[in-house]
Amino acid sequence: MPLSKRLTAEFIGTLWLVLGGCGSAVLATAYPSLGIGFAGVSLAFGLTVLTGAYALGHISGAHFNPAVSFGLWAGKRFPANELIPYVIAQVLGAIAAAGILYLIATGKNGFSVAGGFAANGFGSTPGSPGQYTPLAAFVSEVVMTFFFLIVIMGATHGRAPKGFAPIAIGLCLTLIHLVSIPVTNTSVNPARSTGPALFAGGWAIQQLWLFWVAPILGAMLAGFFYSWLAGDDQVPAQEPIVGEDASTRVVAVVES
Repeated sequence: MPLSKRLTAEFIGTLWLVLGGCGSAVLATAYPSLGIGFAGVSLAFGLTVLTGAYALGHISGAHFNPAVSFGLWAGKRFPANELIPYVIAQVLGAIAAAGILYLIATGKNGFSVAGGFAANGFGSTPGSPGQYTPLAAFVSEVVMTFFFLIVIMGATHGRAPKGFAPIAIGLCLTLIHLVSIPVTNTSVNPARSTGPALFAGGWAIQQLWLFWVAPILGAMLAGFFYSWLAGDDQVPAQEPIVGEDASTRVVAVVES
């Protein structure tokens, strides 16, 4: 698959992830008497990854997340020379999604990004509903991203059952959000954090560094660890994700 088409798939997939996940948080969470709450937002993020992976996984591998790309590289599943193009496409997709969401959200009287705009944060900011410390936020993002990559690499391994990876990964992301929304609004995805932060401004941009460093660190630790655990001492055959022929070039899954 040409790189241009894979980057387009990453752009669209990350846009869908941020629009669906952050959109549910901004537009539907606190809707009078009918809000979906944290559980609904968690499910929305999981569903975007699940549907996006089935739709686009056979094109780009459906990373939709810079941390996933770095983790798969560390796990010998993704080439280093494609890291930067993938990350750029993912960040642009997230920014586009945040822009679309902003246009929709500002169509309601009284809307203000002062409510956080689903940005990630820590301390006494809207980005941390429980007002957790920077250390707690950092640990949460590293650990949650670590386990996210463990599930991704395990579900997409050549010896794993074929065709079920997006389900496992989507459910994993849902679980991660159920656990950590109160801490940081849940990132585990630097692109997802960047899009809303650019519109929220101020504290969201000042704290954005943590949501690049911690997820990428957690993902890379998981990549190195799983490669050792599974005994992958070289780049494995690129296994199909959702029903492609074994000869089709696919670069692991997912998100985000």
